[in-house]
Amino acid sequence: MNISGITYRGENVDDEEILGELPPALLRVLTESNGFILHNGALHVRGAVFKPGWHSFREAMDGPNAFHTLYEVVRVTDIPFAEDQLGDQFLLREERVFRLSAETGDVELLADSLDDFFERIGEDIEGFLNIGLEHAMQPGQLLLAYPPFVFKESGAGTSLKPVHADQVIRFHADLARQIRDDPDGEKIDLKVVDG
Repeated sequence: MNISGITYRGENVDDEEILGELPPALLRVLTESNGFILHNGALHVRGAVFKPGWHSFREAMDGPNAFHTLYEVVRVTDIPFAEDQLGDQFLLREERVFRLSAETGDVELLADSLDDFFERIGEDIEGFLNIGLEHAMQPGQLLLAYPPFVFKESGAGTSLKPVHADQVIRFHADLARQIRDDPDGEKIDLKVVDG
């Protein structure tokens, strides 16, 4: 794997048991680094650790906020191996990579394999993931867009604020749940709850 721009590397593997649940292609990535962050938060690939929770495969797959419990479209067999700076998740499903749009809960095929995914990241991370590299976040943070990009009111006036990853993930999952059955273009009342 030839990827440049690594700004964080995960600590040593301490959750050896989770390695048995990961496919060989993902294990090859983890032999080079136990997860990593590219370009100060543009892309975060999780690792086989118990802590910190934001970096843990186990938390993403089996924890109290496992993605298959937060989103109906995520299967229990999906492996949420990475996320972009805005909290969209990348799922390994039957050896192919899918993008879970965090704000809407939609899932789309992104790459035919993990190797293809990382090759395209290496070629043009900004274009491939539709992100910018001008935002610098601390490990464990994601950007919270307000108003969310899914609303027509977002755009040039949208603020992007670094927030702890768990908060962004829960906010997006709740947003996606609230708007799941609303048709496009419909006016909605959004209930924002702190907690």
